[in-house]
Amino acid sequence: MIPGILRFAQNDKKTEMIEELLNLGIARELIVVIISALPIIELRGALPVAINVFHMPWYWAYPLAVIGNMLPVPILLLFFESLARIVSKVEIGRRFVNWGLERTRRHGKFIERYKRIGLMLFVAIPLPFTGAWTGSIAAFLMGMKFKYSILSILCGVIIAGAIVTCLCLLGWIGAIIAGVGLSAIAIFGWWRD
Repeated sequence: MIPGILRFAQNDKKTEMIEELLNLGIARELIVVIISALPIIELRGALPVAINVFHMPWYWAYPLAVIGNMLPVPILLLFFESLARIVSKVEIGRRFVNWGLERTRRHGKFIERYKRIGLMLFVAIPLPFTGAWTGSIAAFLMGMKFKYSILSILCGVIIAGAIVTCLCLLGWIGAIIAGVGLSAIAIFGWWRD
């Protein structure tokens, strides 16, 4: 039984889109990486597809989703301003950029207060608009150093991936256990610095 939040993978239009990609000869592994790299969906959508639709073993799906989710992060951290300027030349792009910036600024107070740990926890929460894309934009806007930003985002993606994997395999109880345990380990590790 798949929990309600994971019904993403059962939606007919999304299933048709995935079938079309498979018919084009695109490997399942590449589809998982591509879905993970997409804004908003990220690995929260890729892992349910990999585990529940493609029936990949979790130990193969998890690293693919983490790699895919991290692909846009360095680009966003280094070139966000230039990318935003280019996308904003089109009206719909300008609206999207403004909407994303406003949403990121609202959530940025938590990140600003707790710095690296805040960024990591923000990315680790497996909900829409709290992943690597938004975390990268927030880190850029706050002027966080590249190396701290990328490490915090990577830790957050790893935690989010573990939570979603547990959710796919064990349901809500497994996800809660994984989230609490991995967050505690990550916070302990950061405080030791």
